[in-house]
Amino acid sequence: MFSKETYVNRRAELKKLVKSGVIILFGNNDSPANGPANGYDPFRQDSSFLYYFGLERDGLVGVIDIDNDMETLVGNDIDIDDIVWFGSVDSVHDMAEQAGVANTAPMKSLQIICNNALRAKRTIHFLPPYRFDTKLQIFDLLGIHPNQQKEAASIDLIKAVVKMRSTKTETEIEELEKAAVIGYKMHTTAMALTKPGVTEKFVGAHVDCMAKSYGKMVSFPTIYTQHGEIMHGNPSYNELESGRLVLCDAGAETRSGYCSDNTRTYPVNGKFTQRQLEIYQIVEACHDLTLKLAKPGVKYYDVHMSICKLMTDRLKEIGLMKGNTDDAVKAGAHAMFLPHGLGHMMGMDVHDMEALGQIYVGFDEEIQPVDQFGTNCLRMGRRLQKGFVVTDEPGIYFIPALIDEWKAKGLHKDFINYDLLETYKDFGGIRIEDDVLITDNGCRFIGKDRIPYHPKDIEAFMAR
Repeated sequence: MFSKETYVNRRAELKKLVKSGVIILFGNNDSPANGPANGYDPFRQDSSFLYYFGLERDGLVGVIDIDNDMETLVGNDIDIDDIVWFGSVDSVHDMAEQAGVANTAPMKSLQIICNNALRAKRTIHFLPPYRFDTKLQIFDLLGIHPNQQKEAASIDLIKAVVKMRSTKTETEIEELEKAAVIGYKMHTTAMALTKPGVTEKFVGAHVDCMAKSYGKMVSFPTIYTQHGEIMHGNPSYNELESGRLVLCDAGAETRSGYCSDNTRTYPVNGKFTQRQLEIYQIVEACHDLTLKLAKPGVKYYDVHMSICKLMTDRLKEIGLMKGNTDDAVKAGAHAMFLPHGLGHMMGMDVHDMEALGQIYVGFDEEIQPVDQFGTNCLRMGRRLQKGFVVTDEPGIYFIPALIDEWKAKGLHKDFINYDLLETYKDFGGIRIEDDVLITDNGCRFIGKDRIPYHPKDIEAFMAR
């Protein structure tokens, strides 16, 4: 936890932003893996509940009555059976004191609180639920069917939470820096273990071990694969092969819930081929251009499009694309090679606040998502502000099924050299990703130790 005052001040600001009504913030419950007594480990608290209350225990709900300026931590104390198996924990009263909450109530009181608010025709604010047990709880409390809860969630509360969580304080940045230290250990471990003959599973397991050894858990399931063209390629039992590239996308979560998210791509045998190097250097240039363009007031959508144009120019130089660059990007031809967006918000969630709705997190009244293939996967398009943390993750992918489909349909044949592209079907994919903090006049990396990403640094590291 941070200081008690941190949570008191956050809730006070939340009340000012939402203005009236009753806010209910649901904490998470334990999730059984394959039976009630065998849960997923470790327990992961809901990020917004954690942000405003700082409490890690399961089975808690925070109630903020704005009109009466009253806050209540709702939850049941554990009984002797739980103590026998899991040991003693703080009482709900003690936890409320730690979070600066004056009142406590057992879970059965939550129905009374909701009934009283409904009878008085007061607005009850809740965030879009993403767990089925929470959806059932909302159904019991408010009578809103789970299929309707996303639409019934409070827009005022969503916007207030997004406003507050988007801009990171110095204390939060310190936590993100801690996550970056663990991320460095994860990625350099993967690079050190990568060699022909070992399995993807072997390396991926050691990557996960670093996250659990130095932090709380991985911030998302580790991606480590020779099929870099698969966006979420989890480790398989396949052995690493000399001459191929491997892509590692991994991150850690600190004990307080803040994340890292980095991607590196490197040759299994430690030495790039000329063809690999040509593609890699394009991604490297796009990655570094982001660092020059990202600053307060700039739309991240515009940064994304600048990267797409640079990538198109460079792909034209080696013959994979052709025609006018602006026309190619406007038509979406570049998405053959980059079918995702440049980046996303980072914080307590690896895709920060994604459960609240990406249209509120990464977009606003000025900039809205587009439907065009590839660009429709851009999670962050709005103007950057000091204190935002975003990912910078361009990539180039050669997806055989996508190549076959577009070629058969004759899509973008004025911009894509399909004859040459056919020879890249066995290439895989390359992505380089770092977490970037927006500063007063520009941006900087999160993390003091750089995970090697320039080709010569990668080869030198792997040679050692």
